[in-house]
Amino acid sequence: MAGKDRKKELARQRYERQQQRRVIRQARARRMKIIGTVVVVAVVAGGSGAIAFAMGGPDKKKTSAEASSTPSAAPSVSAKPGECAYQPLPAEAAQGAKDVGKPPVKPVKGKYQMTLDTSLGTIVAKVDGTKAACTVNSFKYLASKKFFNNTKCHRLVTEGIKVLQCGDPTGTGTGGPAYGFGNENVPKAGKSGQATYKRGVIAMAHSSAPNSNGSQFFIVYGDSPLPADYTVFGQITKGMDVVDSVAKAGAAPADQTGNTAPKKKIEIKDLTVAKM
Repeated sequence: MAGKDRKKELARQRYERQQQRRVIRQARARRMKIIGTVVVVAVVAGGSGAIAFAMGGPDKKKTSAEASSTPSAAPSVSAKPGECAYQPLPAEAAQGAKDVGKPPVKPVKGKYQMTLDTSLGTIVAKVDGTKAACTVNSFKYLASKKFFNNTKCHRLVTEGIKVLQCGDPTGTGTGGPAYGFGNENVPKAGKSGQATYKRGVIAMAHSSAPNSNGSQFFIVYGDSPLPADYTVFGQITKGMDVVDSVAKAGAAPADQTGNTAPKKKIEIKDLTVAKM
């Protein structure tokens, strides 16, 4: 190969490597995580802000890529009292979003039942449309669009905190709907700033960005100390044995974006939300 052509080839390869690293950095920055107290475990993270879990996801420390990532601002949506403000995602996050429109701004009220028909059995949760009206309203809307159908629970955290994370149509921890929304019904923090999320709780995952709740959620299978920063919107009433079986099988080693997938695969075949 001529010297000039060789230089072009090396430059092309270098550019491709840079692009690959950029994609990985962006995925890490978007990942929704849940942050534990003892071990940093990334749980939920995503384009729309699922617990980006801030765990190691939720990680003990943010990576330099996450710390330096500054998404461009998206137009802000205001809401009248009693309505929900579902915000459009910034351009960077919207690239990995599944756009099915937005829920109605007037939220649901009362108690609802959320049923997850999974590849390993049925999981049922009582969800609170009063304390977490905008969250339940969003889930009801997304379920009507079959948003969760045939999606896998992509993350299992077994150290520091005990959670199974689901709700990402991409299965990578970076996906969600094309909108986000703020927290509601957040537990009261202790002096440490932490709250104990009890076994059976179902809560929202989000990234470090504001209004980044989307579709990713986590099920707590063992009492877990977490920052008092995650919306609790329901309680599992049936099917914890399904979650326990996944947890017992353990998690795979973290991939290059920090995600720790459950060794025992579990997929949501269908998700419904109905008034009780």
